[in-house]
Amino acid sequence: MDDRIVTVYVLIDDLLQSLNHSEDVQCQMSDAEVLTTAVVAALFFGGKIEHSRWFLREQGYMPRMLSKSRLNRRLHRAKHLLLIVFQVLGELWKSVNEEGVYVLDSFPLPACDNIRIRRCRLYREEHYRGYQASKRRFFYGLKVHLLVTASGAPVEFFLTPGHFSDVSALDLFDFDLPSGSTIYGDKAYNWYLLEDLLAELGIRLLPVRKKNSKRPLPPWERYLQTRSRKMVETAASNIERLLPKHIHAVTPEGFELKVVLFILAASFNLLPI
Repeated sequence: MDDRIVTVYVLIDDLLQSLNHSEDVQCQMSDAEVLTTAVVAALFFGGKIEHSRWFLREQGYMPRMLSKSRLNRRLHRAKHLLLIVFQVLGELWKSVNEEGVYVLDSFPLPACDNIRIRRCRLYREEHYRGYQASKRRFFYGLKVHLLVTASGAPVEFFLTPGHFSDVSALDLFDFDLPSGSTIYGDKAYNWYLLEDLLAELGIRLLPVRKKNSKRPLPPWERYLQTRSRKMVETAASNIERLLPKHIHAVTPEGFELKVVLFILAASFNLLPI
């Protein structure tokens, strides 16, 4: 635990220094300490920042810890830095992914139980109600769309309302991958036009084909696709293992911020210590 906390802080602090990130000289805590507190909450305390705040102060990691409200305001001001940290880790995972194999998938993130939808204060619109075909149930909340390496390390992600379809989400991926990469996905990602556009960039998109597909895949490609399912399930399970049964948040922005923290924490967990 100690090694993981130190690794998180050193990486974030070095990154901010390399970006020439400036802060007010009167700040009691640096932005690196604020972000580390949030990531530690996602790693070890189920996203409960108050528990992380108390632990880091009492154990002497950050003796000048801010109050709960001030820390929360600082974290929301610096939340864009979390995405920069994720992008840096994503570039690291792409550089060590010698196979050049990636997998697309999504998983639901309910904001509340179905029976409590009418009382949900985070999201109220109908387009947040989605359907999870694998479990044959509806959910109410967000979808996390992931692009992961063969080892399950996330390199791209974004959030959409629950009703958003996977094929529509293909438009939102950057696909900032090296030439020669291969991307596997399930049947929801069949889009021939995008496959042709990516092929011009040297990237192969190979989703599981439907029975009436005009572009059937050879048997060895279908075999590799069955292996790819385990890759993305590993990445999703790494994130879901960190998720509590209920993510406490009072605003949509706070809920989404905690989701980002859990995904970033899953990426940090893959670093060798």
